[in-house]
Amino acid sequence: MTDLTRIALSTGVELDVQLAGPRDAPPVVLLHGFPESHRTWRDIVPDLARDHFVVAPDQRGYARSSKPEGVEAYAPDRIVGDLIALADALGIDRFTLVGHDWGGAVAWMAALRHPDRVARLAIVNAPHPFVFQRSLFDDPAQRAASQYITRFRDTALDRHILGKGLEWFFSTSFAQHVTNAIAGADKAAYLDEWGQPGALTAMLNWYRASPIIVPAPDATPERPAFLDAPFPPVTQPVLVVWGVQDKALLPIQVEQLPPFVPDLTVRTVEAGHFVPWQASDAVIAAFRAWEGPGAA
Repeated sequence: MTDLTRIALSTGVELDVQLAGPRDAPPVVLLHGFPESHRTWRDIVPDLARDHFVVAPDQRGYARSSKPEGVEAYAPDRIVGDLIALADALGIDRFTLVGHDWGGAVAWMAALRHPDRVARLAIVNAPHPFVFQRSLFDDPAQRAASQYITRFRDTALDRHILGKGLEWFFSTSFAQHVTNAIAGADKAAYLDEWGQPGALTAMLNWYRASPIIVPAPDATPERPAFLDAPFPPVTQPVLVVWGVQDKALLPIQVEQLPPFVPDLTVRTVEAGHFVPWQASDAVIAAFRAWEGPGAA
């Protein structure tokens, strides 16, 4: 099992964090998504740690990290605040930020709001917040593919999952989407993390606290004015590694990125949503080629 360091943050939460690599090497922070933990990066950390100081937290609400009560505790601002507070606690000024799924959503927001701290950004199957919201209004296929978010926001789901059992949750929410079977110690670790008191509700609260609007498939909601207003670009160099077999996040999420990301590199991978599990070698190769020799 991975050794984790418990770090108390100025935001009032404590996170379990995997730390690897030389402390004086260029720092890289890895943010996992739903329903995972630091182990998202299990096959990627050893390579990066050869010449980076790697920081991979279990984010708030996950595994044994703090699980504050209330949906509002999982608002995006709070989670971005944890990231900056974690960097502060470790004495890190500027860093490369990598995120998958919800971790990628946090990474997009952090790059937009803290360009003084986030030097470079790498995204693995996570949508840009503006592109995603606009697609939910304008693209029927993406809207249909995102209806699971509405289901996850239903507070009755927590009881339903617990009634069915975590084994059922594992097989339906995660394992069926990963081509290489997750079993043995990895499966046991996830079941243990999800079984921590309050973990299931805390993880789902990320969806409930999000301001993203998900219209019903046949709805004709009023279009928010901000979708037709200018949106600031991400000024940092950005790498997007995209599993093209993702059924929840469709190609429109990558196709519509260029106007909002001037310095953009895209690498597509024959994988589904859980690319760090399904194609870790491709993620590493894309990151190394993008970063280039001597990059910090």
